[in-house]
Amino acid sequence: MNTEQESPVHRAGFVALVGRPNVGKSTLTNALVGEKVAITSTKPQTTRRAIRGIVTGPDSQIILVDTPGMHRPRTLLGERLNDLVRETLSEVDVVGFCLPADQKIGPGDRFIAQDLAEMRSGRRGPRLIAIVTKTDLVARDRLAEHLMAVDQLIDFDEIVPISAVTGEQVDVLLDVVATHLPESPQLYPDDQLTEETRDDRISELIREAALEGVRDELPHSIAVVVEEVVETDPDGDPFAEVAPGEGRLVVRATLFVERDSQKGIIIGRGGSRLKDVGSRARTEINELLGRKVHLDLRVKIAKDWQRDPKQLGRLGF
Repeated sequence: MNTEQESPVHRAGFVALVGRPNVGKSTLTNALVGEKVAITSTKPQTTRRAIRGIVTGPDSQIILVDTPGMHRPRTLLGERLNDLVRETLSEVDVVGFCLPADQKIGPGDRFIAQDLAEMRSGRRGPRLIAIVTKTDLVARDRLAEHLMAVDQLIDFDEIVPISAVTGEQVDVLLDVVATHLPESPQLYPDDQLTEETRDDRISELIREAALEGVRDELPHSIAVVVEEVVETDPDGDPFAEVAPGEGRLVVRATLFVERDSQKGIIIGRGGSRLKDVGSRARTEINELLGRKVHLDLRVKIAKDWQRDPKQLGRLGF
């Protein structure tokens, strides 16, 4: 008689979070990972990259892809962000379609649902999970009505209501997602939480700080490039050799906007707003790097960069 116990099945795979802009995808990504790997903002279309967060458990590893919000594009940047989402969806095992509980299903949701339905037609596409977000903002009867409306939208494999803010049902969502992943060994080391580079994460934290308090079209016009991260002599000697971790860490970055008027808004009167952006971003960067940094920010104009293919390329899009 075989007394050996069968080893548990290990599952691993990629999960894309999709939804129209500002439905809580980045907040959910951070809640699932347990650390800030995606910036958040009340401004639509904050996410511009398919940022990967990695959740490693004893029997599964979930690689989350927080995609930009799907929308009807008005610029070349918007078209490229939509293309990024569609490319991402073709490569994942599970799609989590985020639908906020405090908002009725609208044209934007149906636009995405149609895309997902077409993606699955004619071939076996990824599993589809409806993730009803922001459940902490609605009463139970309204949530029940919303869940029924979601169920009628398209043929989902699962529907899971959650609140990323309170943590309600986040563990349930992780378990549900894991059951739909393929059998696979672990794909990333235990301690890796994201695929984003250090400089990418720094530039995103600066952009997050810059988005606070701006209005109208300006949020979409801001791009950030980290020029360098260098260790310098704390006494200011440019020729001194400094061992890693023993000097003054300087982060130099440039904020790009599209017009001179926008540059004035970012800088503010007497540089007050740029100083505030630097202060907000520095706190987050200090936490990310585990040490204090000196943040050197500059603002430049890249005229109409959202519509210029060459400038989009230079800015990483």
